[in-house]
Parts: sequence; C-alpha cells; structure tokens
Amino acid sequence: MGSGLSLWDRYWSPPVLEANLLVFASLLGALVLGLLVGYERSYHSRAAGMRTYGIVCMASAALTAFVGYPGFWWGQADAGAVAAADPTRVIQGIVTGIGFLGAGVIMRDGFTISGLTTAASIWATSAIGVLVGVGLYAAAILLAGLTAGLMMWGGRIEARLPALSALAVTVTFVDGQEPGGDDLREALAEWGFRLADGSLQIHTGRGESRWHFVMVAHRVGTDVSLPDVTRRLRALSGVQAVELAHARN
Repeated sequence: MGSGLSLWDRYWSPPVLEANLLVFASLLGALVLGLLVGYERSYHSRAAGMRTYGIVCMASAALTAFVGYPGFWWGQADAGAVAAADPTRVIQGIVTGIGFLGAGVIMRDGFTISGLTTAASIWATSAIGVLVGVGLYAAAILLAGLTAGLMMWGGRIEARLPALSALAVTVTFVDGQEPGGDDLREALAEWGFRLADGSLQIHTGRGESRWHFVMVAHRVGTDVSLPDVTRRLRALSGVQAVELAHARN
C-alpha cells in the first residue's frame, strides 16, 4: 500500500478493518474483565464501582493496543510510514495516570486509612488492560480472576487469621490534669494493651489537652469491647471526652 490510496482505502480497506477488529476485541475483553473485578466494589457500595473499573481496564487496553499498529495511524495504511512507538513509554504513562486516580480514593481520618484496597485494585485493573492490549489474553484472564477472588474472599480469610486488635483513641483532658506518659502506659498494660510506638500525639489549647494514640492488644484473641474500653478511659483523672474506633491502615 502506498500514499496514492484513496481516502476510503486509507481508513476502510480490509487490512485497516482487520486491525480495528482486533482492537475492538481487545476493548470488549478488557471491559468484561474490568467489570468482573469492579463488581465486588459495587457490591460493597464503594465510590469506585463497575463503571470505573471497566473504563480503566478498557482505556488501558486501548492505549496499549494502538501502539501495535503505527502503520495505520492517520490513514497511512503503510507499515513503514510511521516509526514504531515504544510501548514501555505508553505503559509508563498509564501507570502514572492510574497513580493519580488511586490517590483520589485513599482517605485518611486520624489513624484510620481507607481506600487502599480500591486504589490497589484499580492499579491491578490497569495492568489487566495492558495485558489485553499487548495480546497476553490468558495472563489477563488469570490476573482478573485472581484479583476478583482476592477482593471477594481475601477479607474473609484475613479475618480468620490471628491478628492483634488495635484501637485509635482520642482523649480530651482538662488542661493541667493530664496523666504522665508512664501512667498511661501502666493503665493500658493493666487492660491488656500497649501504646503503639510513635503513635502518641498531644494538642493543647483553650483549657484542654487532646491526646491521640493507638493502643494495641498484647495478645491475639484479646476481647476488645469499645464500650468497656471507653468506660475505662473515662475513669482516668481529668478526662472530659473520649473518641474510640478500630484502627485500620
């Protein structure tokens, strides 16, 4: 094929249509795999659901697949008309873009961090799209199945494994009536907890002092009752208010 081809042949000749059909198949396959991974997030009412995952996977496949057909860009219809693109540069751009998207779904509230699983799965979904785009369909299907399975059942397996309980605590003391650091550690030790290293933060002002810290159980299987721990913390001298939640990060 040369430059003398008609406009119709440049964009609608059999070789061009064949290349388009291959890209169409990749886009459709990537969409299905992305929806498969995203269903678990939709089921749990997460902000990023099936549509987000389908779009990420499909777009990643499109950006990777088009690099394989430089001879058909801009109606050239000539395998030697355009220099071959470097697919690793395209993949690098995809990973960078997904990084910004993943950062947007990660939220931090005190010592609790949420959205990490969603961000990681979006990143994995982009990798699935890249695999589809370069034609490694079996690997893409396997990665999609492993990712979806881990998201659906990984939490249940994790919940059954031994783990130390951790609580994120905020205690407000009357200014000047705060306990010493050693006193707090001794009180926590009596309850079967310890102060997590480097977690203590103290903010003072307007006649009060707010202490933020994470308390971790000494042993696996320690019975953690939020009302019981709250009552014990309120029994400390000078306590005005207590905020308590399971620490997740």
